[in-house]
Parts: sequence; C-alpha cells; structure tokens
Amino acid sequence: MDAMVTPCRTPFCPFLSSQFKPIPKPTLHLHSPIPSPPPKDATATTFTLQQTKDIHAHIIRTQFRPTNILPPHSSPQAQLNFLITSYIKNNTPSAALKLYAQMRKTAASPDNFTVPSVLKACAQLSSLRQGMEIHGFVIKTGFDWDVFVHNSLMQMYSDCGSLGFATKLFDEMPDRDVVSWSTMIRSYAWCKLFDEAIDLVKEMLLSGIRPSEVAIINMLNLFADVGEFTKGRPVHTYLIKNSARESPSVNATTALIDMYVKCGSISAARRVFDRMEEKSTASWAAMIAGFIRCRDMGTTMALLIEMRHNNVFPNEITMLSLVIECGSIGNLELGKWLHAYILRNGFKMSVALGTALVDMYCKCRDLRSAREMFDLMDGKDVAVWTAMIAGYAHTNCIKEAFDLFTQMKDANIKPNEITMVNLLSLCSEAGALDRGRWIHACIDKQGIEMDVVLTTSLVDMYAKCGDINAAYAVFTETTDRDVCMWNAMINGLAMNGYGEETIGLFMEMEKVGVRPNDVTFIGVLHACSHSGLVEEGKQFFSCMEHDYGLVPKVEHYGCMVDLLGRAGNLDEAHKLIRRMPNEPNVIIWGALLAACKVHKNPKLGELAAKELHKLEPHNSGYNILLSNIYAIDRRWSDVAEVRKSMKDTGIKKMPGMTAIEVNGVVHEFVMGDASHPQSEKIQAMLSELQEKLKRAGHVADTSGVYLNIDEEEKETVLNYHSEKLAMAFGLISTPPRTPIRIVKNLRVCDDCHAATKLLSQIYGRVFIVRDRNRFHRFCEGSCSCQDYW
Repeated sequence: MDAMVTPCRTPFCPFLSSQFKPIPKPTLHLHSPIPSPPPKDATATTFTLQQTKDIHAHIIRTQFRPTNILPPHSSPQAQLNFLITSYIKNNTPSAALKLYAQMRKTAASPDNFTVPSVLKACAQLSSLRQGMEIHGFVIKTGFDWDVFVHNSLMQMYSDCGSLGFATKLFDEMPDRDVVSWSTMIRSYAWCKLFDEAIDLVKEMLLSGIRPSEVAIINMLNLFADVGEFTKGRPVHTYLIKNSARESPSVNATTALIDMYVKCGSISAARRVFDRMEEKSTASWAAMIAGFIRCRDMGTTMALLIEMRHNNVFPNEITMLSLVIECGSIGNLELGKWLHAYILRNGFKMSVALGTALVDMYCKCRDLRSAREMFDLMDGKDVAVWTAMIAGYAHTNCIKEAFDLFTQMKDANIKPNEITMVNLLSLCSEAGALDRGRWIHACIDKQGIEMDVVLTTSLVDMYAKCGDINAAYAVFTETTDRDVCMWNAMINGLAMNGYGEETIGLFMEMEKVGVRPNDVTFIGVLHACSHSGLVEEGKQFFSCMEHDYGLVPKVEHYGCMVDLLGRAGNLDEAHKLIRRMPNEPNVIIWGALLAACKVHKNPKLGELAAKELHKLEPHNSGYNILLSNIYAIDRRWSDVAEVRKSMKDTGIKKMPGMTAIEVNGVVHEFVMGDASHPQSEKIQAMLSELQEKLKRAGHVADTSGVYLNIDEEEKETVLNYHSEKLAMAFGLISTPPRTPIRIVKNLRVCDDCHAATKLLSQIYGRVFIVRDRNRFHRFCEGSCSCQDYW
C-alpha cells in the first residue's frame, strides 16, 4: 500500500457487495481512545439521558428554537447533530439512529459532521447493514472527500467485524491522515493479524507520517499483544528522541509500561515507571499488574501502599484490573488480599467489581468463596450469573451449574451467548447429550443470537456427545463458518471414527477457500490414526509445511507417532522421534509407550517409560503402562518394583470412572462401585449380563488384567469394571431399543469391548461409548472402530 492512492472511478461501497465476510467483533484495548470531534456548532457539555430527552422534546415543541444551553442562533442541523452525539454518549445508539432517520426526511439534512456520529451508533449496535446504508448515503452526497468520514467508516466496519471492508476503504483512500493509519493498525491488531499490523506500522513510518499519541498507544498495544518487546523498543526510542521537543504523555508512557509488563520485561517497565515525573492512576495500575503477573506479592503490596502515600488513590477501574489479573494467573492469595483491601478502604462494591471477584475466585478454583461473594451481591446482572456458571463449568460441577442456570431463569435474567457456551462446554465434557439438547432448545426459545462462537460450541457438544448427525446438521445449516467451526466438525468426525469423511470435509474446506491451521491438521492426523490410514496421514503431515507453510508442532509429531504406533510400525515411530527438531515431550513418548503395550514390545516400551520418568516422574498413567508392559511379559518382579516405587513416592493410580446420563442426571461409577442407590438392581442386572454373555459363547479376555492372580479372580475383576456397571444401570433405567451413551475417562479394555459388541446384539441396543481416545458405536454385534483402537 502507498501513502497516496489514486481513487477508483466507482467508490467502494459494500452495500451491494458480498466479497468479504464479517469476522467476530474484537476486544478493545484499555489505552486505545478513538478521537472524535465535537458536533458542529454544539456545546461540549455532557448531559444525562433525561436532559437530552428534555432538550429533544423542547426542540420538537418549539420547532428548533435554541434552548439557553445551546449556542445562540444554532441551526436545526447543528441542534440535531448535538442531540445525536448526546444520545451516543448516553449509550442509547438506537435513539441516535432514529433521529438520523428523521433528519433524512426533513430539511435539516445530515452533513459530514452527522455521519461520523451516526456511524459510531452503528458500531455500538454492531449494525453492519445500517452502516452500509450510511456508506451509500456518503457516496451519493459526496461526503467521501472528507478524510474524517472515511476514518469513521473504517472504524465502523472494523467494530462490526468486517475487516475486509475496512481494508478496502483504506486501500482506496485518496488522502490518509495519522488517524487513518492508526485505525487500520488497531483493526488488524484486534483481529489478531499481528504480522499485517506490524507491516502497516513500518509502512506508515516509511511514508513519513509522524505518529500521534493515539497511534503510538495503538502500536505499543500491538507489540504487547505480540509479546515481543524488541519490536516495541523502536517506539520507546522514538519517544525518548522526541522528549526534548515534546515530553511523552502520561497515557503513552503508561502504554509503554504495559507493553514491557506483557512482554515479561518487568525490570524495563519499572525503569520507565520510576522515571515518570507524573504518574496517573492507570500508570500505577499497570506497574502493580506487572508484579501481580510475576507473582511478587511483596512488591505488589508495597506499591499499593506507596501509591496512597503519593496521594494517588486507586479507583474502581484500578482494582477491577488488578483483580482480573489475579484471576488470569490463578493467584488466590493475592486475590484474597485485594478483596480485603477493597473492603478495608471503603470501595463501593459495584456489580462490575463483584463480578470480577466472583470470576477471580472461580478461576482460582475457590468455588466456595466465589459462591459466597455471588450470594451477597445485590442487583446481579447476566455477567455475574455467567461468571459463576463458568466457574462450575470449568470444574465439571454439572449439577451445580444447571441448578444455578435454573435460578437465573427464575430471576428473569436472560442468558447471553457466553452463558450458553459455558453450559455447552460442560455438556461436552460430561457427554450429557440430553442436557445439551435442552440448552440448544433454550437458545432458540430465548432468541439468543447464534454467533459463530456459540454455533461452534453446539457443533462441538453434539460431536463430543456422540450425535455426529446433529453436529453435522448444525454445521451445514450455518452459512458463515470460520476455521474454528470447520475444525470442530473435522475433529468431531475424527473422534467418532469417520476417517474417510474427515478427509472429505478437509477437501471441501479447501474448496471454499478456508485456510486450514495447525488445529485442522491435528484433527485430520487424528482421524488417519484411528482409521489406520497410514499413507494418507504421512501425506498430510508432509503437505503441512510444503503446501501451507505450517511448521509441525509437538502435537503433530505426537499424532504421527500414534498413527505409526497403532499400525504396529514401532521402529518407524521411534526413528521419527529421533529425527524431531525439538526435544520430544511426554505426548511423544506417551504415544510410543501406549503403542508398545498394544503391540507387546516390552524392550522399546521400557525405553519410552524411562524417558517419561525423566520428564514426569510422578505421572501415574505412565507408571501403570510400564507395569502393564512388564505384566504382559510376565516379569512379575518388575511389576512389583514399579508398584512399590509408586507407593513409596505417593503416586496414586487414576481410577477408572464411567458416567452415564439418564433423564438429565449424570451418574458416575468406579470399579466395584456399590454406592449407587439402585446398587442391588444393578448387581442383579450384572449377573444377568454375565449369564447371557456365557450363553452367547463369550470367554472373558483376562489378558488385560495385569495382576498376579488366578484366572477366576481376574474374571471377577473384569465383571465389575465401571463401564459394565454403567451399562447395567442404563439397561434397567431406559426404555428398550433406546441408545445408551456412556463416557469413560480411560481407554476401554479388550474384554469390555468384546462384551459390549455381544450385548448390543443380545439386547438390540446401540451402545455409544466415549473413552479417552475416541468413540465406539456398538450395534448388532459390531463396533464402529472395526476393532482398531
């Protein structure tokens, strides 16, 4: 892009164009003010909403006779401009747009001072359609010569999630000022297009544009997001060089501190902070947040005390940002100290501050304190209800989350997209399909907007609950799919064992022009691994870098080791590990160890286990795998040694646990569980299962019981596996012919897999089992995995 661009003969207006698709609305930065001049001939005084309405009513009654608070002889146009701006400042953009529509019908036609204010209203409402209509009006009236109008259009498109429109406008601008460049840089940064934003910064400086304070702040925010302070140092140098002519503002210096903090250079941030002659509340907050991030509680407290000694008192926004920082790093101790500080110093416990505290306690996994704070709050809004529900969701407390959601509805608080995303993620983890369907129905009933994030969560929920048809239906009904939604569907197909279909969807993704990312390839490689598509997996792994410029990460190498290992190509998998550019981690060696157990290669398995022991000596899973490999080779003394080592070091085996949802309630079982209220009926059904399996010719496969006990005892152990208990409960609790869905936290054992195939035929039921790795759909005596898992 050049600094000066020859305008097109036909000005760009997306109202009749569909070449660009909207992207999710970005999150704003704290230090990114958007300059906007005051309306023409209007006073800069700010009025309350009621005062604005009173002035509006007066103008209507007196037919534009100025009030005593407007400049004398104000034109009708200026008065209406003043009202539009006032409505926007009072966060009532709908009223501003209605007034604009009235202007279009009267003699007081909108001018180039009206348009930027109305575009700001469109941005506040995320009303892309109305923004496009105003763009058309700008072209018709010839206001597109005004650089400020152009800048406002760019800002509106960016705020409405249409970066493509904003970029095209920028490219075609005949004149650009510093605000034009700053707006475009900020728009790229909001959309996480950091490389493009950095290129634009370089281009701006090469074009001889002297950055304004807002531009400098936007650049510093950009480098903070990138996390590389070396790229931000030139801006620091620029501020120092220009300090003789013009001292850096407090806001710019605060943004510099914030950049160094977020880039992990706390010492550089402190040097800048200590040299500041004037420090604002935001400056102190940025520095204190840096020490919170470093978990330096002593310096954090000392700075808060020093701040008060300097007669700078933290306000609600300061405390809000510090509490949020504590939650983001999980520092419960400091979070509690800040809570006490807030109470001791008489801060008003606003809903925003209370919500931040609830969220902080939830993220620090102190749900008791979070709930106490939640229960004490008055005037709870949707944000605090959602924060508490999210806390339960992240700790897999499904009953508590849904109980709270019911209370939220009873309190007539309408949930938003974030509420529903949290509940859907909880259903995904628990495999609670009935609850997930209920949430889907609630979304439709409540009229909640189905944005791309919420739709992706629905696809993910249905896929992880084993209803791949419902997931695909939601996916195909959505017209605006981003790469995350494609990835959710691809990973869902992979998890459910649809290898060929996963590859087909990947090809379709390429055809429609959605560029795959590293997550896409994890899903595709996962699908190849679980479907035995070895050659296809190798080709995808190769084309990642050659065709898409994506450098394989450790997760991709893990998929390849798993792919080769499952196929029995253990030596090839080991060679791949040795050729890795980076040191292999637990994912890599864990995949090899699991393959060695399946294909009974104790020598290579022992090597992998030793590497794992170096990396994670206290991981129970890898110790158990090594023990099982020794047991397969009947090296009982080595088995005993591993078990003794685990006992001596306090390593406990993760118990196998299986969950089943019946009538909206999730029931959990562990091996030999007798604690369920219907335990007697479950035991009776287990006996019936064992009898029918024997009649059908099933012989217990005791090879998966790695204990030095006799065969009869091994059979008893197998009969009380958690998945068999869950299936027995499902059979006595659900109507005949209905599918039974269960979720297990470990891999399904060989005996349970063989038994479930037979049971699906005996009882005429479909059993859908999600284990740690994938889904198994048992129907009429066979499994969807084709015994390859």
